[in-house]
Amino acid sequence: MVVKTQFNGNEVTGLHVGVRNVRRFFPKSVRVIELQLDHLQIQCGLSPEFWHGEPQIHDPRLCEWLDFKVGHRIDERKNVRLAMTPAGTNIFRLRSSTVKRDGMASAGPLTVA
Repeated sequence: MVVKTQFNGNEVTGLHVGVRNVRRFFPKSVRVIELQLDHLQIQCGLSPEFWHGEPQIHDPRLCEWLDFKVGHRIDERKNVRLAMTPAGTNIFRLRSSTVKRDGMASAGPLTVA
């Protein structure tokens, strides 16, 4: 699935998953998911609003990782698209990759200086 970073000014505030992705990949009974961020694995809570029109994931560790991986690539406060793939029951792998406009293919990992 394709997700987007969220920003408040110049600060990363989380991920926008999208309503369609929520319906497809996240059962309403799930309250916590695990995200694999490179070699880091974190648990993120999902608020009740996640299933009711506010499909965002907020976590300070996630925000730090996003800021490190993609924050320097932000130009004019654009949201960055990322690939988020299921990696088990309630586990998702998040990759900082460039996504083609069709939103389906990954052109490869970003290089971090």
